[in-house]
Amino acid sequence: MSKIKHILVIRLSAMGDVAMIAPVLRAFVSQYPDVKVTVVSRPFFKPFFEDIPGVAFFNVDLQGRHEGPTGLLRLFYDLTKLKADAVADLHNAIRSKVIRKLFALTGKRVTFMDKGRKEKEELTRAGNKIFKPLLSTFERHALAFKKLGFPIDLQHPVFPTKKELSAMSLEVAGTKNGKWIGIAPFAQYETKMYPLDLIQQVIDKLAQNKDYTIFLFGGGQDEVDSLNKLSKGQENIIVVAGKLKLPQEMEVISNLDVMVSMDSGNGHIAAMLGIKVITLWGATHPYAGFLPFNQPMENSLIPDRTRYPLLPTSVYGNKTVEGYEDVMHTISPESVIAKIESVL
Repeated sequence: MSKIKHILVIRLSAMGDVAMIAPVLRAFVSQYPDVKVTVVSRPFFKPFFEDIPGVAFFNVDLQGRHEGPTGLLRLFYDLTKLKADAVADLHNAIRSKVIRKLFALTGKRVTFMDKGRKEKEELTRAGNKIFKPLLSTFERHALAFKKLGFPIDLQHPVFPTKKELSAMSLEVAGTKNGKWIGIAPFAQYETKMYPLDLIQQVIDKLAQNKDYTIFLFGGGQDEVDSLNKLSKGQENIIVVAGKLKLPQEMEVISNLDVMVSMDSGNGHIAAMLGIKVITLWGATHPYAGFLPFNQPMENSLIPDRTRYPLLPTSVYGNKTVEGYEDVMHTISPESVIAKIESVL
């Protein structure tokens, strides 16, 4: 019988990475209902976990109380008050390493996610590339819990029920008629973004079907401006970006029939809500372990590796390789539309 009754789970950023722990925790609490989990993360990400029973949330204030080296000690002090029995570090970066080591010094059980840096380097290097699927990030999370004595079955996923649209969401999205398609054309790095002129062709073709309502997702004023241009003011295209906060965006996503995303956060949010996700890949590749949760590989559209044999050139998309700027042009708008229609 495990003595662990309360686990702190640390994952501070980024949006997609934090969203990726939600389905693992949903599986964990359904299989170990007597163990409390507290997610330690930035307050913006709290909506990801609010409907998971048995999961509490601790807000990390990296711009105030928990800023800098002194703030890190304050964070440790604040977390000790929660009286957890163990710490699962699913971030495994400088801040979280310090926190978990401090807890280890007090005698608490600690574990961390092995990011598989060596295998990922072998997958993305130019010479002597080892091109094979690696463990998914979800499996790596589950292995961290297994080290604490809690193996997790991810093969029978549990998803939340569809969210009801609040008044604010209804004002933007309207009542659902026909099929709802989400498109999130942006990513943190340009190497992961499908060219806007090609996504424009996809959007224009889909919009011809009046049974479809297309929702465009993004963040920040520049992306909002780009999405407004992509929508061309067509009545069955709705720009969600800039109009709703994250909880309301999640309500709309929860009611989609499919989400089209880059290798980025919106795909992971949709997947954790049980929505079908089609992902478009550029410099990165699903073999690195970031395929959205419970999605089949055939829903990943990947550039032509016979023309671009060095792909993937990066794990996160933060490296550029000369001559590989146009890899996503080998994914035709027709193939994207065909995939959307086959999923629908």
